[in-house]
Amino acid sequence: MRKQLISIGISCYNEEENVGEAYRRLRKIIRGIKKYDFEYIFVDNGSLDKTRIEIHRLVQKDRAVRGVFLSRNFGPEASSQASFDFTKGDAVIWYPCDLQEPEELLPTFIKKWEEGYDSIIGIYTKLEDPMLIVFLRKAFYKIMRIISNVNIPINSSGFGLYTRRVVNAMMHLPEKYRFARGIRAWVGFSTAYIPYERKKRIHGKSSYSLISYFQHAQRSVFGFSYLPLDLLIWFGLILVFLSFLFIIIYILFFFLFGNPIKGAVTILVSIVFFGGVNLLALSIIGKYIQVIVEETKSRPTYIVEKTEKRGYICP
Repeated sequence: MRKQLISIGISCYNEEENVGEAYRRLRKIIRGIKKYDFEYIFVDNGSLDKTRIEIHRLVQKDRAVRGVFLSRNFGPEASSQASFDFTKGDAVIWYPCDLQEPEELLPTFIKKWEEGYDSIIGIYTKLEDPMLIVFLRKAFYKIMRIISNVNIPINSSGFGLYTRRVVNAMMHLPEKYRFARGIRAWVGFSTAYIPYERKKRIHGKSSYSLISYFQHAQRSVFGFSYLPLDLLIWFGLILVFLSFLFIIIYILFFFLFGNPIKGAVTILVSIVFFGGVNLLALSIIGKYIQVIVEETKSRPTYIVEKTEKRGYICP
């Protein structure tokens, strides 16, 4: 009887010091799990260091390792998607190569899968990131729970196990403007959450900056929430009501007191205020139009330069 296959998708960007260590740590855990076969899919997202060389060495060393090399850096969402697209397993574990997620949780993920869950997702309870990033991250997820049309748990991560039907459901969604955690929540299926403490990065430097987090937040808001547009409608109605009220008051003052409402400052402030509101409204609408343009272009999320498996190189 064929053993079920579990794929481990590993996203890499400038992780030359972590690739080999990630493989060794995963192998150490997997040696104790005899009832399943495993494969490793290392996805290099256009690294500028020796990450490709390290992945190539692992490919030559182990038939279970496959290397997928993207033609350039397409961003973390594209890298994580590729690590799912090239898997063949009955279940897929996504594991980032920065070594900050505890590989010791893999047996727990597998046990929950055996219990019947389709998605087993890690929830970090402790972060070693700067306090500002920690605060902004928590605030972001709390806001998303309020404004989005999907339920994304606070401090959820991509680290976890996903059954083949969950992976297939996510892969068949045609959208290009992707937010993986939102997509996973949108497809549904039975889900278990496993808390863990995120480790401090030992080797290398995170490619995520404050701007990266902001761009990530944009993807989630404009991909899974229409609340900004709804707020614009209500805000516009309120402004119309206030303007109408001001006109009535102005007319009353004109007939009762001879038009005492004067002052260029008041007019100037009003112009600046309404101009700012219009600019903000146009910016929000513009972002939604940008999403539409990205989707209609139908460009692929990423381009593969080549894939490697021991004895095979596919351009």
